[in-house]
Amino acid sequence: MDQRLSLVTLVVADLDVSRAFYIDGLGWQPEVDVPGEVLMIRVGDRLLLSLWHRDHAEAEIGPVSRTGTPPVTLAHNVSEPAQVDGILELAERAGARIGQAAWRSWGGYSGYVIDPDGFRWEVAVNPTELGESLLP
Repeated sequence: MDQRLSLVTLVVADLDVSRAFYIDGLGWQPEVDVPGEVLMIRVGDRLLLSLWHRDHAEAEIGPVSRTGTPPVTLAHNVSEPAQVDGILELAERAGARIGQAAWRSWGGYSGYVIDPDGFRWEVAVNPTELGESLLP
């Protein structure tokens, strides 16, 4: 098996709310848009983010729990702290809750965007060689 990730799927409660946040609010472009079922967004050369309506997801994968904080975070790396702050402001205008950005003990600067379903996106500057390798 190749060492790669092709698709990240988030099971969402209301696809219209997710569309309003990711497409209308953040300005991302859909790759696949099936109203009421799934919205897929290309987030890398060979990587899609899939927002899958809960009813359709559960029909395939079984019951999905929605208690507490989802045990996963996603990350969006940028090159400058001002970009972190700008993205947090954009996301807040789009309806997200945000966690205040701060300098972290690991040497970077980051904050969190909490989307309408509670998924957390870290927006970060990672000043290491590894962090820089993640930038376009």
